[in-house]
Amino acid sequence: MPAGTLYLVPASLGESKSNTVFPAEVLHIARSLRYFIVENAKSARAELKHIEVDHPIQDIDIRVLPREPLQAEFDALLAPLVEGRSAGLMSEAGAPAVADPGALLVRAAHASGIRVAPLVGPSSLLLALMASGLNGQCFAFHGYLPLREPERGRRIAELERESRREGRTQIFIETPYRNAALFSALLLNCQPGTLLCLATELTTAMEKIETKQIDVWRSGPVPAIEKKPTVFLLLAR
Repeated sequence: MPAGTLYLVPASLGESKSNTVFPAEVLHIARSLRYFIVENAKSARAELKHIEVDHPIQDIDIRVLPREPLQAEFDALLAPLVEGRSAGLMSEAGAPAVADPGALLVRAAHASGIRVAPLVGPSSLLLALMASGLNGQCFAFHGYLPLREPERGRRIAELERESRREGRTQIFIETPYRNAALFSALLLNCQPGTLLCLATELTTAMEKIETKQIDVWRSGPVPAIEKKPTVFLLLAR
């Protein structure tokens, strides 16, 4: 029997209608699957309800991917696929295996000869980069910056110098309730002419994307980003 397929199923970024962010074929595939490997079971069930799966959610086999799985755990998660059953890998939000532990499962699937099929859907990082007006030819995602000073300030200055030297757009995120603190640190540590983009609540009715120089951000009102999912993008000139 041929092995099943590991489908990489994107999840919604917010309260947007599924038919506005997912192609019909993606919805068809996701709705038909009965086995999901997920980052968070609660949010996965909410997403499956959101996309209106074809069968009762309680009948779907949902297994949580450990943060640092052992080979035996990979083998157990992939065993149904080896036996011919297809599965969906789902992150908590956005594209799976990007800034989440799903990449380890994808690597294990390749090692086991299992077909991996990425499905089209929202990725906050790429959507933010597309809409920022910053350099899309050279960019890097850095995840979370240090939480405390002076380490955070030093890291911001380091990323700004690298951006100026390489022409690279630097992309990073923060836990939403710390957004305002990170924004303040960027204004404090960056040069006046550096460009900063804030991409907030992407794909939702509250979506807002603004790119301004640091000196312009400093002279204007504080943006309403606290407790709102936001992607930060920086390009020094």
